[in-house]
Amino acid sequence: MTFQHSNPSRGTRGMAVAPHSLAAQSALAVLREGGNAVEAMISAAATIAVVYPHMNGIGGDGFWLISRPGEQPVGIEACGSAAAAASIERYRALGLERIPHRGALAANTMAGTVSGWQAAFDWSAKTLGGRLPVSRLLDDAIAYATHGVPVTDSQARCVAAKRSELEDVPGFAETFMPAAHDGAPPRAGDRFTQPRMAATLAQLVHNGLDDFYRGDLARTLAQELGALGSPLALADFERHRARLVTPLALTHSLGTVYNMPPPTQGLVSLMIVGLLDRVLRDDMDPLGPEYVHACVEATKLAFRIRDAHITDPDHMDVDPQSLLDPARLDALAAQISSERAAPWGNGRGPADTVWLGVVDGDGVAVSFIQSIYHEFGSGMVLPGSGVNWQNRGCSFSLDAASLNPLMPGRRPFHTLNPALARFSDGRVMVYGNMGGDGQPQSQSAVFTRIARYGWNPQTAIDAPRWLLGRTWGQASESLKLEARFGDAAVAALRRLGHDVDVLLPYDETMGHAGAILRYPNGCFEGGHDPRSDGAAIGW
Repeated sequence: MTFQHSNPSRGTRGMAVAPHSLAAQSALAVLREGGNAVEAMISAAATIAVVYPHMNGIGGDGFWLISRPGEQPVGIEACGSAAAAASIERYRALGLERIPHRGALAANTMAGTVSGWQAAFDWSAKTLGGRLPVSRLLDDAIAYATHGVPVTDSQARCVAAKRSELEDVPGFAETFMPAAHDGAPPRAGDRFTQPRMAATLAQLVHNGLDDFYRGDLARTLAQELGALGSPLALADFERHRARLVTPLALTHSLGTVYNMPPPTQGLVSLMIVGLLDRVLRDDMDPLGPEYVHACVEATKLAFRIRDAHITDPDHMDVDPQSLLDPARLDALAAQISSERAAPWGNGRGPADTVWLGVVDGDGVAVSFIQSIYHEFGSGMVLPGSGVNWQNRGCSFSLDAASLNPLMPGRRPFHTLNPALARFSDGRVMVYGNMGGDGQPQSQSAVFTRIARYGWNPQTAIDAPRWLLGRTWGQASESLKLEARFGDAAVAALRRLGHDVDVLLPYDETMGHAGAILRYPNGCFEGGHDPRSDGAAIGW
C-alpha cells in the first residue's frame, strides 16, 4: 500500500502529548513557567479529567511511570481497591450472577486518581525540587469546568451511543444531557460546563488533595455514594493510598523497555514487544500482512499468559518479572507460525482511558494513564460533588474460584499500562494508548515502527493499525483492520486464517496513541493520534 509519511512535532526544551489539545497546552504552560515534567503532568491530568469526561475523571484510577536521567524509573500505582462491604455474598444475595456494568453496584472500588496526583506532587517536591503549588496546577481545570469547553465529536458520539444505557443512571442525564439541550445528547461544539466539578476541584486546592480521602470532601463523597447504593464507605476512603512501585523491565536488543507491574497488563505489552524482537525481520513491511500477522500472533500468546496469571499481585502465584526472562520469551517466540493463525478465544473487553506523555528539558520523562473503565464509568454522577464514579470493579467475578474474584480490599485487574523505553543509543521514549485490549497492540505497532523501522512518532501513529478482540465500541472478537491496509493485505490475512473485519480508514476503535522521543542532543520529536482530539506540542 502507499502511505504518506507525516512530520512530527519538534522542540528542544520540552514536549507534551495528550488526546485533547487543551490538556497538552496545560502541560506545556507549566513547562514554560519552569515546572518539571511531573508538575506539568499533574496539570494535564486535571485538565483532561474535565475536558474529556467520557474517557476519564477524578472518580477513576491512574498509573504513572517516571524516568529521570541516571536513575531507575519509578512507578506510581493509584489504583483503588474493592470496598470492605463489596463481597460475592452481597451481590449473590441480590440475585446477581455478575456485577452490573452501570449504576451504584458497579461503583464498588475506590477512586485512586487524586491519590496519584498527590503522590506525584510529593515525589516531585522531594526528588526534583518541584515548587509550583497545587493551585497553579489545577487552575486550568477549574477554569474549564467553570466556563466550559466545546464538546468534542468523540464525547458527542459517545453520549448518543450510550444514551439508552445510561440516561436513567443517577446524575448522568443532568450532567451530560442538560436541560439546556432539552435533555438531548450534546452536539459537537456545544459549550459544556461542570460547575459542581469546578467547586470540587477548588475545594481540593483549598484543603489539599488528601481531602478527597481524609477530609470534608471524603465525607461528602462517602455520603453521596452510600445514599445511591454503592458499597463504598468512608473507611474505604481513609484506607486508600497510592503506592510507589518498581516497574517491570524488558531487556530488548535496542535497549530496555519499562511498564507497570500487575494489577495492570503492563506485562502483556512488554511480552509482545519482547516476542516481536525475536520474530520481526528488518525486511518486513510495517504495513504489510506478514508484519501484522506476527504482531497478532505475539498478542495471542501474551494474552494467554495474562489470562492465566495477572491479578492483584498480592494474590499472584508467579513473579511477573520472571515471565520476561529471555529464555522464556525465546520458547514462546518459537511457537509463532508465519504460515497459520493460531486459535483465538476471548479478550477482556472495553476500557475508556486517556494516555498522556510529558518530557522536560532536563530529560525527566512521564508516561501516564488515567481511566474510569467503560465510557462514563458507572455512569453515576454524584449530586453534590459532580464526580462521575468509575466502574472498574465490574471486572471482578462473582465466582470465588476465578482469577479475579470480588473480595473486600482486592485490587481489580487493569488494562491500563503506560510505557517507556530507554534505548542503547541514548534516546528515551514515552508512549502509550487507550482502549482496553487495544492498548498493548497499539503500543507494539508504535514501538516497533519507531524503534525497529526508524519511523518518526507521528508517522508511526498516523499509520493504519489493527486490533484483535473487543474494545470500547466493539463487541466482536475478530481481527479489526483500518481500511487503509488495503484489499490485498486483508485477503492475505484471511488466507492465514484470521477472521478479519474492515473498519473506517481512521477508526477511533484503535484508540488514541501518543509518543515523545527525546534524543541525546536534547531535541524532541512527538506524535499525537489523528483519531483523537489531541496534540503533541513542544517548545
